[in-house]
Amino acid sequence: MDKADYLLWSRKYDKAYGFLAQRERELGAKFRKKKVMTKTDLVAIVEWIFQNESNKKVRVIELVSRNSDEAVERVSSQVFNLPEGNDLYRMNCLTTLEGVNPVLASVILMFFDPKNYGLFDVRVWKHFLGNAPSNLLTLMNYQMLLVSLRKAASKHNLDVRVIDKAIYKKSIDGF
Repeated sequence: MDKADYLLWSRKYDKAYGFLAQRERELGAKFRKKKVMTKTDLVAIVEWIFQNESNKKVRVIELVSRNSDEAVERVSSQVFNLPEGNDLYRMNCLTTLEGVNPVLASVILMFFDPKNYGLFDVRVWKHFLGNAPSNLLTLMNYQMLLVSLRKAASKHNLDVRVIDKAIYKKSIDGF
């Protein structure tokens, strides 16, 4: 894909998932401004990622709700105030929160910093790295995916999230 393709498919994603794209922008702007995430925000992210999977959504909301407000705010503040280049540390910190796995941590970081982070998704993995290993959803595998996403983003002077959305949408549409 070239830059025009990435931009086209990213716009198709935004059009197809209008409410979700808007919610992503709103929460991301809030995180960047306040440099903190509340437990209510964390629940909103779970609702965003599992909007079409009610059983998972209920289960994960139950888990993340066990975290205290203070713990979510302390961990997220620490993560959001780190300088760039601390990806693994950021992910490790976020996954100390109950119910936050590498995929959910990737969403939190993606909302906060779409220039440098994308969603940890098997479709995007397949595009860059081929068939997914059976233990795909690990912090180290997300690191590998980020390298590929960032390389493509840098090559085309685009945000990682633009690349991520384009690949996701194109794979959903079957092209």
